[in-house]
Amino acid sequence: MTVLLTLIGVLVFVVGLLFSIAWHELGHLSTAKLFGIRVPQYMVGFGRTIWSRKKGDTEYGLKAIPMGGYIRMIGMFPPGEDGKVTARSTSPFRSMIEDARSAAYEELQPGDESRLFYTRKPWKRVIVMFAGPFMNLVLAMAIFFGVWMTFGVQQTTTQVQTVTDCVIKQSENRDACRAGDPAAPGKAAGLEVGDKIVAFQGKPVEDWDTLQKNIRGTIGPATLTVLRDGQKVTLHANLVENRVGKTDGHGGYVKGEYVSAGYLGVGPKSVIAPLTFAQSADRVGEVVQSSVQGLAQLPGKIPALWNSVFNGAEREPDSPMGIVGAARINGEIAALDIPSEQRMSIMLNVLGMFNLSLFLFNMLPLLPLDGGHIAGALWESVRRAFARIFRRADPGPFDVAKLMPAAYVVAGVFLCFTLLVLAADVVNPIKIT
Repeated sequence: MTVLLTLIGVLVFVVGLLFSIAWHELGHLSTAKLFGIRVPQYMVGFGRTIWSRKKGDTEYGLKAIPMGGYIRMIGMFPPGEDGKVTARSTSPFRSMIEDARSAAYEELQPGDESRLFYTRKPWKRVIVMFAGPFMNLVLAMAIFFGVWMTFGVQQTTTQVQTVTDCVIKQSENRDACRAGDPAAPGKAAGLEVGDKIVAFQGKPVEDWDTLQKNIRGTIGPATLTVLRDGQKVTLHANLVENRVGKTDGHGGYVKGEYVSAGYLGVGPKSVIAPLTFAQSADRVGEVVQSSVQGLAQLPGKIPALWNSVFNGAEREPDSPMGIVGAARINGEIAALDIPSEQRMSIMLNVLGMFNLSLFLFNMLPLLPLDGGHIAGALWESVRRAFARIFRRADPGPFDVAKLMPAAYVVAGVFLCFTLLVLAADVVNPIKIT
């Protein structure tokens, strides 16, 4: 049964992946057609075509390798300086430019002169290229808000789940008390499992983050108001200074880092509960911020990723993970011994994070990513605006094809990184268990 559930989890992710890719390309396709650009192909996947059908000007199809997708628009790049589509050269860099330019015109048909991508105004090209990543962002937000506001998320409450017997430095990584360890303030004050702390120092507290900050900011006498068996009980504790885990500001802890702070010695209870729209919006902001930071930190994680593949080092939990790793994680989630609704909500969250990552990654201003084409169109707008202001001749379309040598370098770097992540996901995968 575990194997079957794992396979179902992997299949669910693959289907979600294909939908996300098709959804992304639909953004490009719909806006391109809206602005009269001819689109000969709309494909999900790469490699050999396993199914296709032509409708109107466009061939719609599914390819064998579900690792991406594309639409083919004619006239992605303007003609060369001589006005011709192709002009051969012995320079390898010039050949790259000319090959890219000729590929953009290889399906040119009579009457297509007015349906070329580069002839559209820059703001229209920006919309066409932004529409793809935007569709991933829309899907991610729909998943996040839908899951969080209906099923809910795990939330830490102010109800006491555990009461520590003694004061132990968290940096020591031990659970058992030793002779001479002082009693924990919460235990000495009479806190019991099941108590709900509703006020600290006479001020109401409704969430664990606020209570934790109050506890950590207090060393010495403190008054706690708890709800016990429906009755409010006032307790007095003497908080002590202790070495505790450093928080990341989002409900988690920074691995291996500790700070000196006030200590009560209680563990909170976690529950799964729906969020309001405002709470969901706040949580989305935190997720986006964390994802942006993670994207910026990717280059710094490559050495550890390399060591996990070739030197037998432990795989970091926040290590970059590719499609194979995400599919494997989804399989593990599907096989967990938890309620089916919770399994589905976690898998949907994984899909939501995948779409958010697609949006952020594609918005990088680098060719061949969508963000590179957007940057080219914006630069063209700037050049033409300056020409109008200073009454100069129109510089014409910005030739993005001239950046193709750099685009090949970027694509090569991305390919190497993808292969490294793939190797790590196979040799030393991240496991949620």
